[in-house]
Amino acid sequence: MILSASRRTDIPAFYADWFLEHLRTGSFTLCNPFNPKQVRMIEISPARVECIVFWSKNPVPLLPLLPEMDAMGYSYYFQFTLTPYGPDIERNLPPKTELVRLFQDLARLIGREKVVWRYDPILFTPALDPDWHIAHFQELAKQLGPFTEQCVVSFLDFYRKTEKNTAHLGLIHPDESMVRTVCEAFRAIADHYNLALRSCCEELACYGIASGACIDAERIARITGKMPQCGKDKFQRRLCNCAASVDVGRYNTCSNGCVYCYANTKTPQ
Repeated sequence: MILSASRRTDIPAFYADWFLEHLRTGSFTLCNPFNPKQVRMIEISPARVECIVFWSKNPVPLLPLLPEMDAMGYSYYFQFTLTPYGPDIERNLPPKTELVRLFQDLARLIGREKVVWRYDPILFTPALDPDWHIAHFQELAKQLGPFTEQCVVSFLDFYRKTEKNTAHLGLIHPDESMVRTVCEAFRAIADHYNLALRSCCEELACYGIASGACIDAERIARITGKMPQCGKDKFQRRLCNCAASVDVGRYNTCSNGCVYCYANTKTPQ
């Protein structure tokens, strides 16, 4: 079993103590996100959990708890989203200079193979054009390249709630030329800083960006020394290459305040 913590909310930022307490007690209670009355319990232990994949924009509350997780015998790695957007888009995050230092410190603590950088989602406005993204990606890659092996990218999906929550930004639906310009520049920058550039649920191979897997069986095998036996996750989107996992988060519980978020139905505060 692989635990995903979580695609639905930022557990490291807001629920680190809750998560660790469930590791201590050896079980999680899961609610079906589409039917809250459907509840099941799963038992967990280091022998049953092959790896934990954390998803976060600010995992600092979890860091003091990692030694206890290590002592229990759990393996883990982080999908760490770090973009250059300001508080008009990611409303409740610390300054990005602090998050860059946090990313670097986390990689020093647990190893660069256990911290994957996400530049995700890529969105466009009149101010945030391809040149803006390329310049900021260059600067972030320079700072993060020595502290990670891989960068994951994807372009914004225009869900109805996303378009409502981002109406004030004047979002632009990118044309093929914009996508190509960004992808080809990102690929060249990533190559320069020895970063493997991968896409998340996007077909970008025509621009030289291979499809990735965020719940990555090969990465887990390198971290744990054993290939997980769970197979591909058949419940994700068609282009998703992730290994099957059990997500322990809940929708509508994240307080990062990102206006593009798909996991909160209400307008972020």
